[in-house]
Amino acid sequence: MTELEALGDVEAAWHPAPGEWCAKECVGHIIEAERRGFAGRIQTILERDRPDCVAWDQVAVARERNDCARPVRALLDEFVGLRDASVALVRGLRPDQLGRVGIHPHVGELTVRDLIHEWVHHDRNHTKQLLSVVQARVWPSMGNARKFAEID
Repeated sequence: MTELEALGDVEAAWHPAPGEWCAKECVGHIIEAERRGFAGRIQTILERDRPDCVAWDQVAVARERNDCARPVRALLDEFVGLRDASVALVRGLRPDQLGRVGIHPHVGELTVRDLIHEWVHHDRNHTKQLLSVVQARVWPSMGNARKFAEID
């Protein structure tokens, strides 16, 4: 998330193309996915036996969050607070809890173990997306230095 902080409020709100997320929206999505899809679902699965896992409309939630208009610092504070709580949740899991199951309307049975592994994959996927947005932002300003990309 240092990358987001380095961008600052204006550059982190830049969109690489119409309909594509800016860096702030990538982080907002990671926050909501953690809240609704990972830590949230794990908590629900721990509290109830084979609960239904609720699907959520990611586009509508992103629109409602309006992260482009939010300060970078507010997003980072929200993320860090949530992540600290999530790390505590995962560290506190007992081995027998990893096999507990929830039922998702689109993919069926999900274990806590499945969700933890997907969480790692999901975070890395959107971190790559955030980095790609930054690369797209600087590309036009690189001048002849763009030729280095052709050499590599």
